Amino acid sequence: MGPDITVGMEAPDFVVIGQDWSERRPVAEERGKVLVLAAVTSLDTSVCDRESRRFNEEAVQLGEEVRIVVISADLPPAQARWCGAAGVDHVTTLSDSVHVDFGTKYGCLMKEVRLLRRAVFIVDRQGQVAYSSYMRAIGEEPLYNEVIKAVRSVLG
Repeated sequence: MGPDITVGMEAPDFVVIGQDWSERRPVAEERGKVLVLAAVTSLDTSVCDRESRRFNEEAVQLGEEVRIVVISADLPPAQARWCGAAGVDHVTTLSDSVHVDFGTKYGCLMKEVRLLRRAVFIVDRQGQVAYSSYMRAIGEEPLYNEVIKAVRSVLG
């Protein structure tokens, strides 16, 4: 559900839930930084687990000017449990389980199962979409090197 997001668009703002159940608006909150939004189906699946761990490793190398946010429909306590067990502490996990606002605005919501399809977006410091990639199959991983190259390009 929702429109596909393309390069050059203004990144839609959206509301998701943090691990402490607070409402978060990453696009507005991280303005001035490069924002990577990674939509995953569930952190408890092997592909999403691998993807989130990989982005956690990349976050260390990219520095403070980049924020990587992994968004799923998992409940906040499940996300907190997974992060603790996986040792993931350099990406932020946020839940679209309550409002499904991200999934609807970014064309990631699979309505029938109320889960997110896998996609990656990069939002530049001014709030414009600089990279957009939807995975064709649920088990397909992002092209990590392409994503990191795009982040570095946006950083200048």
